[in-house]
Amino acid sequence: MSSRTNCSCLQEAKRVAIFGGTHGNEMSGVTLANMWMRNSAEIERNGLAIKPFISNPRAVEKCTRYIDTDLNRAFTPENLSALDVEGLPYEVQRAKEINRLFGPKGSSDAYDVIFDLHNTTSNMGSTLILESSTDLFNLQMVHYIKKAMAPHTCSVLVNEHPQLKYSTTRSVAKHPIGLEVGPQPQGVLRSNVFESMRTILKHALDFIELFNSGVEFPPCTVDVFRVQERMDYPRDANGNITAMVHPHLQDCDWEPLNRGDPMFLTFDGRTVLYEGANTVYPTFINEAAYYEKQQAFMTTCREILAANAIRKAYK
Repeated sequence: MSSRTNCSCLQEAKRVAIFGGTHGNEMSGVTLANMWMRNSAEIERNGLAIKPFISNPRAVEKCTRYIDTDLNRAFTPENLSALDVEGLPYEVQRAKEINRLFGPKGSSDAYDVIFDLHNTTSNMGSTLILESSTDLFNLQMVHYIKKAMAPHTCSVLVNEHPQLKYSTTRSVAKHPIGLEVGPQPQGVLRSNVFESMRTILKHALDFIELFNSGVEFPPCTVDVFRVQERMDYPRDANGNITAMVHPHLQDCDWEPLNRGDPMFLTFDGRTVLYEGANTVYPTFINEAAYYEKQQAFMTTCREILAANAIRKAYK
């Protein structure tokens, strides 16, 4: 146990939401949220109000990523303050409704924690996504989850990049956490991916219950991958893709990509090499949903983040 002088006292997390269906064809989160809405027994914890929720019900009904626009990019100040007028894109309407139910974003009335459940077609395994490297509550939570999941791997992705960070559905909460588990095709449910997501949520809720009960968590360090750059496919003058992810890179999420390593394979058989100065760790490699976003993969660098000891603040 740490010295009280080095321990950060944080408000307990009383209200927790679990979002499935932010993207309507990512079936693990959709299935878990629907299952827990029917019977919440396995997610109930002492002193916690936990709300499973379908974020984008129209997209879920059609088993498509979204209806008009990506809900997981819709939580901008402009959208959240938009007037309720006819013709507003469905996901903007939904963002405003979610902000009313679980926010307002950035306010003291917002939900304490939102877990936003996603699937990826990339070979990322289980990945927790943080929007801040200084949120001690979330750092301690992901440290707890990683230890509980061992020997299975659970990677942590930090996205604070000023140009690449986007306005997520979970950003409404004081402590937003994304959960990305794959590989799983869109519109498909795989038992191993489903069970990994289910197990991570169990450990996360256990952590919150322990914290609220007064358990002090000692200082810790967390290995993370920090977002650096979005890499597009090679294209011709008309914007058409001219190459594929190279077979030596395909399915190698989180593995080092060094200068001179194969990156793309053109349709006429030419290898395009990585020319960056530093070793990077690609992720979201060949993600199906990111073709429309002109992203072949995302590069990251490895870091170790330190977190103070934390305990519940008493009034």
